[in-house]
Amino acid sequence: MARLLCFGALATVSLPFLYVLYVLFLKSPPPLPEFDYNAWWGPNELKAKQDISVRNFKVQFSAPMVNDLKERLKNHRKWTPPLENIGFQYGFNTNQLDSWVQYWAEKYNFQEREKFFNKYPQFKTNIQGLDIHFIRVKPEVPAGVEVVPVLFLHGWPGSVREFYETLPLLTAVSKDRNFAIEAIVPSLPGYGFSDAAVRPGLGASEVAIVMRNLMQRLGFKKYYVEGGDWGGVIGADLVTLFPNEVLGFHTNLGFVMSNAANLLNVIGNYFPSFVVESHLADRMYPITKVFSYLVEESGYMHIQSTKPDTVGVAVADSPVGLLAYILEKFSTWTKPEYKNELDGGLAKHWTRDQLLDNLMCYWSTNSFTTSVRLYSETFNKRYFGLQLAEIPTPVPTWVVQAKNEISYQSPRQLRMKFKNLVHANPLEDGGHFLAFELPKVFAEDVLNAITAFRKLKSQKTEL
Repeated sequence: MARLLCFGALATVSLPFLYVLYVLFLKSPPPLPEFDYNAWWGPNELKAKQDISVRNFKVQFSAPMVNDLKERLKNHRKWTPPLENIGFQYGFNTNQLDSWVQYWAEKYNFQEREKFFNKYPQFKTNIQGLDIHFIRVKPEVPAGVEVVPVLFLHGWPGSVREFYETLPLLTAVSKDRNFAIEAIVPSLPGYGFSDAAVRPGLGASEVAIVMRNLMQRLGFKKYYVEGGDWGGVIGADLVTLFPNEVLGFHTNLGFVMSNAANLLNVIGNYFPSFVVESHLADRMYPITKVFSYLVEESGYMHIQSTKPDTVGVAVADSPVGLLAYILEKFSTWTKPEYKNELDGGLAKHWTRDQLLDNLMCYWSTNSFTTSVRLYSETFNKRYFGLQLAEIPTPVPTWVVQAKNEISYQSPRQLRMKFKNLVHANPLEDGGHFLAFELPKVFAEDVLNAITAFRKLKSQKTEL
């Protein structure tokens, strides 16, 4: 009997340990799922007459659209006043709305902003039935300088507008580098100036295929990828599906949704030094603090992952609703403490024109509803059943981690997915919209990453 009790006690202790050992070190990755790389997402009647040319495109704010927008801005119901002594804790402070609405209707210069949008060359081409919009900036380089293509992927509630201030820095020619970046910046399907799918199923993995096919269309067999927010998820799927095409992956939202990474996160709550360096532990622990913050800030995600079209009816019909819904994210996701500011701290990093430009990508194209469908098409049983997060990728990866990013994972967790993690760069500043908030810091980090990727490739070639 004593032996049985001893065995039972040993089993009680050993089984959890064996499970941890299995998940972290012994479990084999699942096979790569099969995809239709030419799946058609547009109207079926266009299949027979698909135009695969690359066409010039210009952003246009039409007079009827602008007049309708101004009318809606001026004819709104009286706001419900905020509670006393409240900033953005309950969401967008309605005491701030009047000045924003007045500025958008009366001071935002639509013609000038249209010209600003068109300062970079823009194009459209049909990929898998969808007209995909993209910006393409190619620098003129002297002899001996190689032009390397980089695909830049935005997220929600952002747009291609996030990259406008950083693009000149990214594509500049420097005597200190033997390469210069050619930037390809697409609007994701259903976002801004790109078409949306007409049938279900266009999740992050399928968008990754669309982006890969876009690069193929433009003649790039090998290229680099940068992504944040949804761009980070799509980029991770892209380097998983096409590891032989992507030369390097830079992301400002390094996040691995695998069982092993999640298990490490739990272990670290009790043994933080096993998972993360001591000076960064407060970004992950205690778990209760981090989890409470995620719960507080993720209500939008649950709505958009389950009923995107319902919230879309309200937000897409009201420019003031769109403003409040999106700018609240630019406040809190830039720095959590900004929710205590009466104005949400929005003026600390951006002008009103900059933030309204981003809103125009949604309003002028009526793409809010189709943009948030990406949540419901990705956060579901079908997508997670693909187990892409469990499949490691050999693509060289560089992660920059803003101080106030929504979530942080340690290099040990990141290597569960990104086996060739070249560098993880934890910043002491910055938030979720890094390229938009700190364009110089973002550009320097991307350029440093590509320099490292190229050096790594050169060393392998020499071997």
